[in-house]
Amino acid sequence: MKTIGSTIVHQGDIFRLRRDEVVLPSGRKATREVVEHADAVAVVAVDGTGSVLLERQYRHAASKELLEIPAGGIEPGETPEAAICREMQEETGFFPRKLKKIGGFYSAPGWATEYLHLFIATDLVPSPLSAEDTDEIKLETVPISRISQLIVEGVIEDGKSIAGLLWYLMIREEH
Repeated sequence: MKTIGSTIVHQGDIFRLRRDEVVLPSGRKATREVVEHADAVAVVAVDGTGSVLLERQYRHAASKELLEIPAGGIEPGETPEAAICREMQEETGFFPRKLKKIGGFYSAPGWATEYLHLFIATDLVPSPLSAEDTDEIKLETVPISRISQLIVEGVIEDGKSIAGLLWYLMIREEH
């Protein structure tokens, strides 16, 4: 596929929407709309008991509270590891002394550029940082033995959380 033209349709605070005119491999011309969003991080945070820290928060686009793994955007000039540490401190009040990158994935490759870097965080120590948009986050500690059931029952509905938690369960069983 070859892009032959691009127009910025909207410039927002956290994303930009562009409309691309493309030529498909067949030679046919088509239009593709793309949301440009900075890369992000997501983390499966495991406490000293082997339980996972999850966040319950209202998500406007979903119109309801969701149960999620900690996640957030990577600031300009910030490494994924630094973003994880900052997000953990802001959202959970813990600092991870051990981080391990386990993978990554595109959140919505059909229409968005955002790539999520996925980590496991362990050896958590209290170290809160305040952030203006984290007041409504409720932290929940969930035993790892309940994670599969919560996914199957639809209690955990967020894609990055499902991917991260299942990834963690798979590699946890391999070791």
